[in-house]
Amino acid sequence: MDSNWQRAIDAAVDFFVPRAVEVRRHLHSYPELSGQELQTSLYLYQLLADQGFRVQIGPEGCGVIADSPSTEAGGCIALRADIDALRIQDRKQVSYCSRHQGVMHACGHDAHSAIVVCALSALQKLQVTSTAPWPISVRGIFQPAEETCTGAKDMIDAGALDKIDAILALHVDPTRDVGTVGLRDGVLTAYCDDMRLKITGRGGHAARPHEASDPIAAAAQLISSMYMFVPRATDSQDAVVLTIGQLTGADTPNAIPELVELRGTLRTLDHEVRSKTIEHIRQLADGIGQASRTTIELLFGVGAPSVVNDSQLTELTDRSAVSVLGADNVEKILRPSMGSEDFAFYLEHVPGSMFRLGCSSEEVGDSLLHTPTFDVDENALAIGAKILVQTVVSWFDPHRQSSGHTPGMTPS
Repeated sequence: MDSNWQRAIDAAVDFFVPRAVEVRRHLHSYPELSGQELQTSLYLYQLLADQGFRVQIGPEGCGVIADSPSTEAGGCIALRADIDALRIQDRKQVSYCSRHQGVMHACGHDAHSAIVVCALSALQKLQVTSTAPWPISVRGIFQPAEETCTGAKDMIDAGALDKIDAILALHVDPTRDVGTVGLRDGVLTAYCDDMRLKITGRGGHAARPHEASDPIAAAAQLISSMYMFVPRATDSQDAVVLTIGQLTGADTPNAIPELVELRGTLRTLDHEVRSKTIEHIRQLADGIGQASRTTIELLFGVGAPSVVNDSQLTELTDRSAVSVLGADNVEKILRPSMGSEDFAFYLEHVPGSMFRLGCSSEEVGDSLLHTPTFDVDENALAIGAKILVQTVVSWFDPHRQSSGHTPGMTPS
């Protein structure tokens, strides 16, 4: 990219960085759970409306869609952020610690939102001051309920992708130092299935288990069997991660309950492996149900497919990251993550790409995602915004050679 454009982008982003820090800290102080992001959405709606963006609120008052005032560009690209928090108690000793008991931004969604606000503001400034090299049209999608895997679909149904040709996103990564990023072409995250097993037996007295059909014993055997035999039935070169994270059902220590429920996740990278693993779990459940005289029902709920990054958008993001950080600080992600991301639902409709943004330093950010002390080094906000802005500007370059993903040409 022309050095003059780069300097203009850096200056535009730097102008809004203090506001981005303010936005991030406000959101961190007032987190809201998935599907409850009413005040978060109103805050972002008002903030962006005051800047001249055309805004609309999402379904049930959660989520925001914000369009740049300019409509001169051919096509439109979207920047996606997520806005929900987790049911975790914030243990940090900072001024912006969560003020909502037991709720915390422990996955960086506050940072994602602040970065996209900063990027949108900088892109608007470039257009208003006529320092953008060519017309640009961008949409911000601030999505609720990422953690429950329902928000992306709801926003798509509400029109978030209408007239959108491509989409970009990022995720903070505390395993990477601030000032570095990770990129991967193709499969970035795993397919994640929400799994529930309902084990129904016959209750009884703890002293006479022979008169009952013990669902707890069946649950223990089922967990052990799945953990032992699912990996043994899978090619060692195929990734499968099965985890039971919740067991509920018993209320009394001296009685055998009638019902126990297990909940967990199944994560895979290949559709055929996923199908075979699900069938194997059914076989294990049927066999243990017969042996324990219980009925085991296997249910799969809302899940997310794999995030598959578009090659051309990933290449553009790579070039932008190198321009911002230097080639030594842009790392290729060698293997897909077994984590999941509902950003994948957008990619079923338009090409897109997500990258990992380093957010850890010696001073801040030494805790992993989904932990009570998670934090980010806020120097990462400017870096993320600059990479997004430069990628958007590059995407609209009229001279860019492309093979099907040019602005205004959404693949069918």
